[in-house]
Amino acid sequence: MRVGVISLLHESNTFVAAPTTLDNFRRDMLLVGDEIIPRYEAAHHEVAGFIAGLRQAAIEPVGIFAARALPSGVIAADAFDELVRCMLEQLDQHDQLDGLLIAPHGATVAANHPDADGYWMQAVRDAFGRDKPIMGTLDPHANLSPQMVAATDALFSYRTNPHVDQAERGREAAEMMARTLRGEIRPRQAAAYPPLAINIERQCSSEFPCQQYAEWVTEVRSRPGILGASFFYGFPYADVAEMGSAMLCIADDNADLATSTAHELAERMWNDRASTLGSFCSIDSAIDQALACAGPVCLLDMGDNVGAGSPADGTCIAQRLVDRQIPRAFVAICDPAAVAIATKSGVGAVLPLSIGAWQDRLHGEPLQVTCEVISVHAGRFAEEEPRHGGKTEFDMGATAIVRTQSGLTVQITSERTAPWSLRQLTHCNLAPTDFQILVAKGVNAPLAAYASVCPYFFRVDTPGVTTANLDRLQYAHRRVPMYPFEITAGK
Repeated sequence: MRVGVISLLHESNTFVAAPTTLDNFRRDMLLVGDEIIPRYEAAHHEVAGFIAGLRQAAIEPVGIFAARALPSGVIAADAFDELVRCMLEQLDQHDQLDGLLIAPHGATVAANHPDADGYWMQAVRDAFGRDKPIMGTLDPHANLSPQMVAATDALFSYRTNPHVDQAERGREAAEMMARTLRGEIRPRQAAAYPPLAINIERQCSSEFPCQQYAEWVTEVRSRPGILGASFFYGFPYADVAEMGSAMLCIADDNADLATSTAHELAERMWNDRASTLGSFCSIDSAIDQALACAGPVCLLDMGDNVGAGSPADGTCIAQRLVDRQIPRAFVAICDPAAVAIATKSGVGAVLPLSIGAWQDRLHGEPLQVTCEVISVHAGRFAEEEPRHGGKTEFDMGATAIVRTQSGLTVQITSERTAPWSLRQLTHCNLAPTDFQILVAKGVNAPLAAYASVCPYFFRVDTPGVTTANLDRLQYAHRRVPMYPFEITAGK
């Protein structure tokens, strides 16, 4: 037997002005056919799980199409059309497939298709036919849509945030595919959609309330007749009708059981909605708390969350660290022009430098500092351990390390880089334990890497396109009414 593998991964932030183009995918990953299996088989990724699980079941994995870009703005219409065209063209070239394993993100938005994942998943179903199974994985930040559910036979969400179990979920999907092809089971899935936006500050899988939701879903999976169950936080930075949380259940040849169980889980989540509200800590309060703790302490910059599409050029926390003359602090800021100036000046040079806020002023004003150039680096590094997103290869572009007169160490990168690996520091000869404060531009994803050195984390309420305070965002397309916007906890 042969099963095809398709992946299209992009988390689209509709509040980011710049569109995502085909070049963004080319810079990260855009593969077809035989290129896919060798590239993915050793990764910490759901596609690697597909490959391993299929091989274990003596099923041949067949690479068809794989594309990925770092979270950013909405995918341009021409770019999305080309991605789907290429995907379907490659699928058409692979006949005699017994099933498909797919890896969408679930929060992809194209300029011409708000439910972009639902669109391409349905296009694949139409091309592949109804008589053979299509199964796959989704990021728990998916804005799950009825079209995604209808286009597939079984979907599995990652169970962790930070996402470190992707390969395991891929193996789970491959195992269900194998059992289905052998005729042992007939998966039937259904979803329920409470009108609820879970604040991103409350989306860590090992913290309340998501830890509790995970326990509910785990209990459901052990019930007779249930083959799988998943819950979805949703992605609040995609202003689409599908935005929000969801519960999904898979039953064995029993659509009614899948439906009733999904609605049971959704009702429990809805009744617990007050626990999904975020808690917001100011920059100065976070710094005060960090200075009172044994370091290193990680300050999570929620408004400039690179993993949710922000520009990585935010300066709000860095500015306060400089203003308050806090030594032994670290922050990474993307600014290609500042890198070029520091590199040209050379190691040891002391110079005035304007850093950050080069794309907009939503995340602070440029940081105006006098600093010493400590070192310059090529930005490519690798991460061997499972970290958020399953990514193993990173490229910061040309990178400069500078230190301000107040003692703030700034890593200036030419490319946006999500803080998903401590190799981001050690690659530049920086020891994380040398700092009292480490600033990471994220909310939950950095925990997988930074927990090994940071005993304390403080999520900081900063402004920007990924602000945790959803009242600051101007929605036009989300569901109405929805909690916590128009609906209160008591109604």
